[in-house]
Amino acid sequence: MSPKKLFIALFIFALQQTHAQFSFKPGLRGGFTFSTISETHSHYKPSFYVGGFGELNIKKHYALQPEITYSRQGSENVTRNYFDDNTGIERTERRDLQLDYLSFAVINKFTFGPGLQIQFGPALDILVDDNLARRKTYNDLAFITGIAYKLSSNLTIEARIKKGLLDVLDSDYYHNDRNDDYFFGDYNTNVNFQAGISYSFEAKK
Repeated sequence: MSPKKLFIALFIFALQQTHAQFSFKPGLRGGFTFSTISETHSHYKPSFYVGGFGELNIKKHYALQPEITYSRQGSENVTRNYFDDNTGIERTERRDLQLDYLSFAVINKFTFGPGLQIQFGPALDILVDDNLARRKTYNDLAFITGIAYKLSSNLTIEARIKKGLLDVLDSDYYHNDRNDDYFFGDYNTNVNFQAGISYSFEAKK
């Protein structure tokens, strides 16, 4: 066989192997969130997330998964000190802060053994609703990491951490400088824990 024919044969064989391994699975995911805003010394806010994904199985143990997720985040019992101009008295108020995001993520999934997965990737969070009086930025960039376990070819349980990278809170407005309530930090980022399930539909090749 000539080198040219050998190259063509090897190319066709490699293409067939790639096609045999590659598959696409659409799916849905959802569960509970526990979120806070860093350096506020506040309480975690329980809520939920729900979304869809497309799992691109590129190799036997690796898949790339674009996701669109609606996530309710925020923080509870955030303490704010302010000066009341009407009474001339410094006052303290506590508020529950909510930030709702539409998150666009690209997750790398590595599978080990029968079903254990390591997941990680970046996300762009678009703010769709909030109750903040003032904020540093509307949108957020985040990094996601977590583990999962495939209960079947379609059903997976997941646990993730999503850490925001941008300062989302105006700490000049939301601030606390009293020692009994701890000091407020200047770099206030989203911290979001997720626990839930995902279900993928039959693979399409």
